[in-house]
Amino acid sequence: MLQGFLQNFSLPFTPPSWAIDEVHRRIVLLLNHVLMQEPQAMERLIRQKGSVVRMQWRDMTFMVVVTPAGLFDLADPEARTDLALVITEESPLAIAQSLMAGNKPGVRIDGDVQLAADVSWLIDHVRWDLEEDLARLLGDAPAHGLMQASRAVAHAVKQFAGRGAPGTSGGPTA
Repeated sequence: MLQGFLQNFSLPFTPPSWAIDEVHRRIVLLLNHVLMQEPQAMERLIRQKGSVVRMQWRDMTFMVVVTPAGLFDLADPEARTDLALVITEESPLAIAQSLMAGNKPGVRIDGDVQLAADVSWLIDHVRWDLEEDLARLLGDAPAHGLMQASRAVAHAVKQFAGRGAPGTSGGPTA
């Protein structure tokens, strides 16, 4: 039942374009924050300056352009796309289960092969050190405690989700 609900989930309204633009700007800020902690990632992106990457899931599209500094900026919606990454899985529940299992959701890739290889490298190697960022705000001990609690909750959710997922042996079968 839950999967059926999530399969057909959509917002009851279309958010205004300014709200979508603001969310996209915040995502770019977060991506750049993470990239700036990884000089090797920025070096890889510098080689791709000016390239436009379009990410899409259902009818949601997010486009970025690689800057000369090896970071991202929002791309002009009319810009020519060099690489398109389209998430092929329609169900948000299936995507969440895949991510919680440590897998990537199905993605169709079209465009520049070298840019695709560099983006794939970023996905595989660049991680956000959330605990370090929290430590700057809260201090080391509270940040460590918060992250331990978060990991415990994530582990419990992962076990729960794995129990009900089709094809797993963790739950009862009828």
